[in-house]
Amino acid sequence: MKKHLVVALAYDRLCTFEFGCTVELFALERPELDVDWYDFAVCAVEQGPIRAAGGITVQAPYAPELLTLADTIIIPGWRDAGELPPPQLLTWLRAAHARGARLCSICSGVFVLAAAGLLDGQRATTHWRYAERLAQRYPLIEVQPDHLYVDNGQVITAAGSAAGLDMLLHLVRRDHGAKVGNLVAQRLVVAPHREGGQAQFLPRPMAQGEQGRLSKLLDWLRSHPAQPHTVASMAERAAMSPRTLQRQFQQATGFGPLEWLIRERVAIVKEMLEDPEVPLTQIAERAGFGSEASLRHHFRRLAATTPGAYRKRFVLR
Repeated sequence: MKKHLVVALAYDRLCTFEFGCTVELFALERPELDVDWYDFAVCAVEQGPIRAAGGITVQAPYAPELLTLADTIIIPGWRDAGELPPPQLLTWLRAAHARGARLCSICSGVFVLAAAGLLDGQRATTHWRYAERLAQRYPLIEVQPDHLYVDNGQVITAAGSAAGLDMLLHLVRRDHGAKVGNLVAQRLVVAPHREGGQAQFLPRPMAQGEQGRLSKLLDWLRSHPAQPHTVASMAERAAMSPRTLQRQFQQATGFGPLEWLIRERVAIVKEMLEDPEVPLTQIAERAGFGSEASLRHHFRRLAATTPGAYRKRFVLR
């Protein structure tokens, strides 16, 4: 069976961090995962030296023709949000999209997809500094300025820098399931899962004491998902008023406390579904949903599929 080919674009004035995240995720061999890991290649989209931020020079072994074979194409930022990409590159990307390839951008890379017309009528995000410029230049795009990443199925866009890593881990979870995604995050020593709808930054930094209390509460909730939780009980544990807790959850995660908790529970369900021996009633209890009906409702709402379909796709071999 042909391996999934991930191709990263390279160009002069390359964004080193975003490019490095892509290489780290997909170029390394991961035999310990016991899955068909990706093939990875770097494609030069223009002639001449490829200089990257920090005085680095990159040698890309492949020409743009490789894009005709790519299953996933990643644009690790674009060198200048005000500079139109080469027309030939846009033609290659349109052709890849037409044949079903998955296209992903990090940070200013969204301007390449936008210039190709591949985001018209869709939601997209980018670094918060570029969001207004993107919306003004491409009014057909529904810009989500606060999101870490936006997944439209075939086209996925991420905000700046580290949010790109969240998006790349999201791709791994999509392709190989929650358990493999968590193992890769563990190897990278990063949080295993951040929802795309979480806020990019806090409009008002929290005081150090407040931040510490919220962080401890999040850790405790993740460790005790099966317990019944209400806004009042969470606020009491964090030594905050319910109003303060609501505000800080929204600022820190982009969700209210109960919606955040439901999403954490769905993430737990995804991993547990990959063990075929655990019945759905038991999963519902352990994750804190209480009933199969509640689990099914929230799982379908957030995962856009049924627990049974998810299990069938990602069940442990």
